[in-house]
Amino acid sequence: MSDTDLLVRSFEEQRPRLRAVAQRMLGSGGEADDAVQDTWLRLSRADVDAIDNLPGWLTTTVGRVCLDRLRSASSRHEEATDEAGEGPAGEAVGGRDPEQEALLAESVGQALEVVLTTLGPTERLVFVLHDMFAVSFEEIAPVVDRTTPAVRQIASRARRRVQTRSADPVADPARQRRVVEAFLTASREGRFDDLVTLLDPYVVLRADAAAVRMGGTAESRGSSVVADFFNGRAQGAVPAFVDGLPGAVVVVDGRTRLVLSFTVTDRIIGIEVVADPEQLRQLDLVVG
Repeated sequence: MSDTDLLVRSFEEQRPRLRAVAQRMLGSGGEADDAVQDTWLRLSRADVDAIDNLPGWLTTTVGRVCLDRLRSASSRHEEATDEAGEGPAGEAVGGRDPEQEALLAESVGQALEVVLTTLGPTERLVFVLHDMFAVSFEEIAPVVDRTTPAVRQIASRARRRVQTRSADPVADPARQRRVVEAFLTASREGRFDDLVTLLDPYVVLRADAAAVRMGGTAESRGSSVVADFFNGRAQGAVPAFVDGLPGAVVVVDGRTRLVLSFTVTDRIIGIEVVADPEQLRQLDLVVG
């Protein structure tokens, strides 16, 4: 099999995920397909050998393509995109295969309509990539030409708007908090099977360099791997809200030493661990 054939196969494996990102960004099946095709064209022109993480590269690239399209649409219309969506949020899209249906069903549901109709392009991209697809703030920052702390604030602002307007129980902060508390309890008590149940099969755990030096792992993927890492841990973790997101903090001698942010839909799809003092100072923490 040639290198081109291998690249095509790798891209096709990621297509359902890419289309799901584009569908949420653009609200139109046709435009989502066009964005995915544009992503393929960019990949075909890229130096593939220099890409360390192809799924991550493709996800952020399709997000960048969608952001460009939304900004272009804003310039073509007098009414800004953050005041009117590109298309009906509940639009039925024909020809979607079962895997795509499953991806769409796993996300926030009615919050999609809020995202499409109330968020500006940059907020929409940050919200979709981080809260729906667990892409790290560090990876999103260069896509939207912002610093990582600025992206955190954008995500926090978008999240608050979604949560205050959406009636979807999946987006209910109280429900998300219960999921996180159940996870922390299962972690402390060493209940591996319960941890796996609370985690999405494709959950992503990421930690900054300071957290890695404290015994963390830079990145882990999959419910079994992440559950194994947390099994028997979280002994000193206290529930908190982190930039409006359910999470936990570890406080030692009156100082916050570690923060965990959880991204929750029906289950936990992303966990981000921050220990860098400068990053910790940027976070909006509500403990208890």
